[in-house]
Parts: sequence; C-alpha cells; structure tokens
Amino acid sequence: ELKEEFTRILTANNPHAPQNIVRYSFKERTYKPISYVDQMAIHFSMDGNMILKDSDEGRRQNARLSIEEGLIHLSLPLSEKPPLEDSAVISEEAEIKEEESTEDAQAAGEEEAEEAGTAEVAEAPEAEEPPPPRPRERKLANQFNFIERASKTLNNPLRDRACQSEPTPCKNFSATANQWEIYDAYVEELEKMEKSKEKEKPRAHIAKKEEKRKDRKSTSLESQSDDITKVSKAAKIMERMVNQNTFDDIAQDFKYFEDASDEYRDQQGTLLPLWKFQYDKTKRLAVTAISWNPKYKDLFAVGYGSYDFMKQSRGMLLLYTMKNPSFPEYVFSSESGIMCLDIHSDHPHLVAVGFYDGNVAIYSLKKPSSQPSYKSSAKSGKHTEPVWQVKWQKDDMDNNLNFFSVSSDGRIVSWTLVKNELVHTDVIKLSVEGATMQGPEGLQLQTLGCGTSFDFHKKIDYLFLVGTEEGKIYKCSKCYSSQFLDVFEAHHMAVDAVSWNPYHMKVFISCSSDWTVKIWDHTIKTPMFIYDLNSAVGDVAWSPYSSTVFAAVTNDGKAHVFDLSVNKYEAICIQVVVAKKKNKITHVRFNPVYPVVIIGDDRGHVTCLKLSPNLRRMPKEKKGQEVKKGPEVEIAKLDKLLNLVREPASQA
Repeated sequence: ELKEEFTRILTANNPHAPQNIVRYSFKERTYKPISYVDQMAIHFSMDGNMILKDSDEGRRQNARLSIEEGLIHLSLPLSEKPPLEDSAVISEEAEIKEEESTEDAQAAGEEEAEEAGTAEVAEAPEAEEPPPPRPRERKLANQFNFIERASKTLNNPLRDRACQSEPTPCKNFSATANQWEIYDAYVEELEKMEKSKEKEKPRAHIAKKEEKRKDRKSTSLESQSDDITKVSKAAKIMERMVNQNTFDDIAQDFKYFEDASDEYRDQQGTLLPLWKFQYDKTKRLAVTAISWNPKYKDLFAVGYGSYDFMKQSRGMLLLYTMKNPSFPEYVFSSESGIMCLDIHSDHPHLVAVGFYDGNVAIYSLKKPSSQPSYKSSAKSGKHTEPVWQVKWQKDDMDNNLNFFSVSSDGRIVSWTLVKNELVHTDVIKLSVEGATMQGPEGLQLQTLGCGTSFDFHKKIDYLFLVGTEEGKIYKCSKCYSSQFLDVFEAHHMAVDAVSWNPYHMKVFISCSSDWTVKIWDHTIKTPMFIYDLNSAVGDVAWSPYSSTVFAAVTNDGKAHVFDLSVNKYEAICIQVVVAKKKNKITHVRFNPVYPVVIIGDDRGHVTCLKLSPNLRRMPKEKKGQEVKKGPEVEIAKLDKLLNLVREPASQA
C-alpha cells in the first residue's frame, strides 16, 4: 500500500460545474439538455460606482451638481457666502462707476451746449437752472425671503432699526418693550445653559478619552489574539508534522502492523504498546477518568486528581489526540481534583466533570478560558462528598441540556442547564435497608449508601444501575424516587465500575476491589460469570465491536482481555502495562473505531495499545455463505453462551 502510486491529472475544467443542466425549449415544448458547460468559476466580483465624465450620465450629474451649487449659494446668508458674492459686488460697483462716468459725460456735453446757447443768445435775462440729479434708486430686499442675514444673527434687525430710528414714540411701544424683555430673558437662559455645558465638556472629554483608550486596548488585544490564533494554527500543524516524522515507526505500526505470530498462539492475543501520553504538570496526579470523543475518534479527554484522601490538591482536564502525543490539545486546571468526566454525544465540545469537593461543572472547548462555563455551588445543591461518576442524558422536554451524577453522599442528582445556571433535582437517595443511626434525643436516622458508579441502559431510557461502597448494585428507575426495582448482593467490597452491554439488553458487567469481575443478567439475582483476577480491579469496559469481548485492569499493573466466544473461563490476553510495582492502573477504554485501547495509571501517564488480530477476531467466512454481521448476530452469540450457563443452573 505504501509503494502504490496515485496519479492525478490537473485540467482547466471546473470540477463543480454541473454537467446535466436541462432547459425548457418553447419551440419543441420539451426539456432539452444543454450541450455546453460553463467552466468559468468567478472567485471575486465587485460592482464599481465610477462613471466617465464624457458619458451622458456624467454630463447629467455635472449639470445637476452645478444647479444644486447655485441653489445652495442663493440660500446662504451674506456672511456665509463664498467669494462668488464678492465678485458679484465688484461687478455691481463697476456698473455704478460706468453709469456715473456716462452721467458726467452727459453733464459736460450739456454745459458746453449751454455755453454755446448763452453766447448766441446774450440778450436773455436769466438762464434756467438745471434740474438736480436724481438719486439712484436702491433695490428693495425681498420681504418674503426668510433666508436672510437678519434671520441668521442673534441681533434682531427690528430692534436695531428701532434703536437707530428717530426718538418719536409709537403707539405700541409698551408692547414691544415687553417683547424685548421676554427675548432678553430667553437669551440669558441660553447663555447660562451654554456655560453649564462648557463646564461639563471637560468631564465628558476625559470620559471619552478613557473610552477611547479602552477601545484601543481591546482592539489591540483582539488583533493580538487574532494574530496569535493564526500563528498557533500554523504552529499546531507544524508540530503535528514534526511528531509524525518523530514517531513515524509507531504511526506505521498503528496503521499497518498485524502480529503474524497470533496464528501460532492457540487463540491467545497480545497488546502492542504505541504512544505514551504525559504532561509535566500532571506527574504527581492520578488518571481518574478517561473518555473518547464521540465525533473526533482520535481525540480523548483525561481527568486528573487523587484517590488518596490525605493527598488532595488541584486537578486538571486534558484533551489529547493521537496525531500529537507530545502535548495536549486543550488544558484546563481546577482547584479541586477531577474524579470523573463525560463528553456529550450531540455536542462534542461540552465536557461534564465531577470534582472531589462535591461540585459538578461543564467545560466548553470553544471557550479558551481555563475556568468552567457552568459550575454548581453550595446554594445550587452540590454534593457533600466526592462525585464518582457523571453521565449525559437526553435533553428534557424544554430542550435543556441535562446530566446525572452519583456521589458518596448517597444522592443521584439530575443537573439541568436552565438560563446559564445548573438546576439540580434529586432523583433517588440510596437508603440502606435495616441500617439506622442514633441521632440527638434518641432519634433514629436512616443511613444512606455511598454511590460509587452508575450506568444507564442503552435502549430503556428510564432504567439505570448504581454500584455502592457496600458492594450492592441497585436497579433503579427515573420514575421512582423512593424505591428500587431490584437489589443485587454483588460484591464484598466497593463496586468500582458497572456497565451495560452495548448489544444485549439484559446483560451488564461489574468489577470490584474484591478482585472479581462478574457478568449479570438483570432478570436473575445470581451472576452468570465470575472471574477472579488476583488483584483489586480498577475498571472494566465492553468492546464496541463485539458483544463477548471486554477488558479489565488491576492494581498490579496488568491488563486482562476476555472473549467469551473463544474462552469462557479465562482471559485470552494478560499483559503487564506498567513496569513499576507501586504504579497502579486506574482506567481502560476501547476506541469506538480503531483497534486500540487507552489505559491510565496513578502516575499521570496514559498508554495507547493496539489489539492483536486474535483479540478482535471476526466470524470466518464459509464456502457458499455470506458472513452475517451486525447487532443481531452479536446478541445471538451472547445469548447462546448465556443459555449454556442457564441450563445447568435450571437442572440443579
């Protein structure tokens, strides 16, 4: 596969151009396919708003602008008119001078004629005096034009004229005086308001300056963050490329290697170590929870805390990808240790988390801050003991997100996200039958069981199982808050994990610190299979590809893989994953797509291992028959094994 070459021929044709366009032909009255295909792809187009001056539209716009400028010029007062007014005034003065010069010439001609007349008629007693020159008529202003200089100034022209006019009193003098008093009062009030505005201006100016500074800071920070995100994206790609080159042999093993020696092992299998995920800040913390992302199959979340009551400190939530084993993709820190987590199936960016101090929270991968988006508090009904497991459930009737949590305080709580707040509802309390406690004044107080794990049925929405520190497993319903559907006396010590089979509706598995793993039918009180692993079992998980394969991890650092269809009595793979004696394995999870498992320990390390072919064996093909696959086949396979176990029990 590596040596195979794939050639690609690059052409100028548009690969997204539709090849089967049909159009209606009105001539033939039928839909006909178009023979040609438009291969041109327009990536950018923008309509401009520029017009040629010499075009018809350009001339029209120029004419319109000149008319508008003329109208604006006429509407402006004398004080605000542009220098065009001055040129008009100069032209008027020139006309007046010309008229005066013509009048002087006419007067000189008349004088000469008169002198000639006196010379000729000397006997006349007296000459008639010439009439006085008429003064040039002044053009009256348009009284109906309200856009004048007088209307634009504070000084009322009528008042100025009254001041400059003769001191003869008029009939309405008292009325005009009252009007001017009112006018003066208004002017004083306006001046006071302007002064107060001027006093307030410096404060507003300072506030605006501060706002501008804040805006500049925010814009600079945003630009910096944008630059950082661009650089970080490129750096992330480069980092993955470097890691791919560094761990090329591991990547080749993950993709192509199949252990050929499985054919000679008599149905035994092995686990091939691939990557080891570790972070400097989680060296002294234990892996307390692991979960694969339901959408991105190479991404998984790891919760860090401590199972030691005397060594409680901070916690961390990391998300790793198999594409980059050297550094986590997301890092979140918390004040209290993280004890459990779960990723939403429909919203893979939301991670529900339970803490050692009894709080629950929701982290969003879309927000870069290390703090949770939503978190419970003492007022909102948080647990009083550590939260050991959380599980997302379907949205409620109002489409609000909700998840369940179980804690050592004996409460199963449903948390609903309503208006950015976590609202709690107590689903059930794990009361221990026949166990009472002596309270004050002789009161008998009922003791509550300590929940350690739970799991919800894959098909029956209301049904779920709860494991306790007392070793009991309660079969509960969401509909009943005061009683249990059934109680299983399952283990002698705390139930560390309980899980429904992903294929069979009746089967579930449990593990405990009493060294045992048990497989149950929830309609029968006794276990169907019991396996003693000679050490405390920390976790157990069903495989997603087979109804009969499961894995368990123990405190002695070993991983056990079982396949009931191959061997119902013992594991087909027992392998040491952690070398150090003091190091314990805490959790195990199968990948939903790839043939790998991830295993966490109490030193903060997560190891990825590949299953050999014997551990993921599929049914063999028979001649002339097709191989049947799917959930029905897996259910039938497990049913066959359970029937083999039930028959001897019924005979006994």
